[in-house]
Amino acid sequence: MSKVCRICLENTRGESDYHARCLRGLFGTAKVPHLDIELGKLHTAALAMVGHTSLSGIQKKISVGLSADRETLQVEAEGGRYILKPQTETYPFLPENEHLTTQLAKLVGIEVAPSGLVSLKDGSLAYVVRRFDRLPDGRKLRQEDFCQIAEKSPKEKYDGSAELCVRLIRKYATEPLVEIFKLYRLMLFIWWSGNGDMHLKNFSLLTSEDGVIQLTPAYDLVCTRLVIPDDQLALPIAGKRDRLDRADWLEFARYCNLPEKPVMRVVSELVGSQTKATELIDRSFVSSDKRKEFVNLIVERTAAMQ
Repeated sequence: MSKVCRICLENTRGESDYHARCLRGLFGTAKVPHLDIELGKLHTAALAMVGHTSLSGIQKKISVGLSADRETLQVEAEGGRYILKPQTETYPFLPENEHLTTQLAKLVGIEVAPSGLVSLKDGSLAYVVRRFDRLPDGRKLRQEDFCQIAEKSPKEKYDGSAELCVRLIRKYATEPLVEIFKLYRLMLFIWWSGNGDMHLKNFSLLTSEDGVIQLTPAYDLVCTRLVIPDDQLALPIAGKRDRLDRADWLEFARYCNLPEKPVMRVVSELVGSQTKATELIDRSFVSSDKRKEFVNLIVERTAAMQ
């Protein structure tokens, strides 16, 4: 019986849990790295990293890195090139949720960092993503989230709007129109995929080695509607957090000063991706009842864009 790749969510057509090409894309090796890490011990590891890694909300974020021989993923408080997110007691299947939502973003043309699911020592699945602010030699690129750029405290991360994000990009990005167009596509996807927790700290600008300032790949993508029924957008769009439709998105595009033709192409691409999106959801590792909920949400919001 075919298995589903824990990275791309396509059938492996064999007994393996991964495609070799997907492993190479994520880890640089065709062999699955060994994880001698237990879920029960990760809380201690996380506490040891206070001041080194971000611990937000109920989901632990552990900095990990590959050993020199690329055979083991190990906890690294400093310089880890990966972030590991294990299961939580509060919301089951959160790693699987984030993995699926990230793959859906990739499906509709949004840039994301390489990521996948890996098994811990106790058999539980964890989400692992490669950091985009780290160079191969370990150097760190400058990354500032929109809370920092707007000179707000972390407690004010929900105090903003999609329009504020547009203004920040217009002021600081090297090529504002290009990055605003990327933001528009991302904002549309965030609503379409039922993500109610994309606040100001979940958008960032990254400065490349040659000084180009642009949006980072999308991160922290989760369908919060699967765990918090009727969850609304963290940042309002055109003054609304819920019940958006095609007219609202066209109004937001006008605020962004985006040409109509490429905006309509993005909308058409999203609407046209419904079938492939539902197939991807059906192959995912979230529970069967949550898969059905996610499909219903996608169908509902696709209809609102037509």
